[in-house]
Amino acid sequence: MLVDTHCHINMMIKKQFDVPLELKDFDPAGQIVDEAVAHDVTTIINVGTSLVESVNCIELAKKFKPVIAAVGIHPNDCTADWRNDFKEIEKLVKEKTTNKIVGIGECGIDMYRPGYDLQRQKDAFKAHIELALEYDLVLIVHSRTAYDETLRALEEFKGQVTRGIIHCFSYDQAFADQVIEWNYVLGIGGVITYPKNDALRNIVTTVSLEKIVLETDAPFLPPQIIRGKQNHPKHIRTIAEYLAELRGVSLDEVARVTTGTVKKIFKL
Repeated sequence: MLVDTHCHINMMIKKQFDVPLELKDFDPAGQIVDEAVAHDVTTIINVGTSLVESVNCIELAKKFKPVIAAVGIHPNDCTADWRNDFKEIEKLVKEKTTNKIVGIGECGIDMYRPGYDLQRQKDAFKAHIELALEYDLVLIVHSRTAYDETLRALEEFKGQVTRGIIHCFSYDQAFADQVIEWNYVLGIGGVITYPKNDALRNIVTTVSLEKIVLETDAPFLPPQIIRGKQNHPKHIRTIAEYLAELRGVSLDEVARVTTGTVKKIFKL
């Protein structure tokens, strides 16, 4: 039994982002879910990146039993109008049970692409953290080329956030040790299989297996064996098998421990 803690099915089934799903989109979404279940992936956490995509995540969660939702605004989607969108997300969170919402995100800081507004990202990130705390939801953190900025933002809430995931973890051992001390777990996906990622592999074999959860980020970041193709939540099994070999344990052990961690932090 495996869990994909970070997926974007809504982005897999349509060509354009930030548009509502149409009725025709649900059949291919169902096929994706069925394929994942056939590969022992029993739960898929579908993660929002904007108001529209967060609503899409909720629609998919309501439609398909194995799917649950997280809602939030990705730092790269954080426009000048983000506060109005965030108010709408707050309304969705108020009905978290009906909307099958288990997490806030993905949210955070991304300084990879030029033209970002750092203060805007910081303000939005703080609002997301506070929303997660208010409604007792898991915080799903996106951080890219923002090592110090992310740590400073999280430090402000250390001891308050007790359930969080550093999505697509890509920093060093010191960062890993610090966020684990602050009650976060590391989201590990297909990038661990890339040839140049020895540093990440070293970290993943050093930290406790209980501090790791598995994710695909589908349709993005496919494992090396399908690199260049669209990722899929069924490849959680591929990642789990790779992690098991890397750590010298069985696939059953990786599945049992990582799924146990997911159940604990998401209160499933």
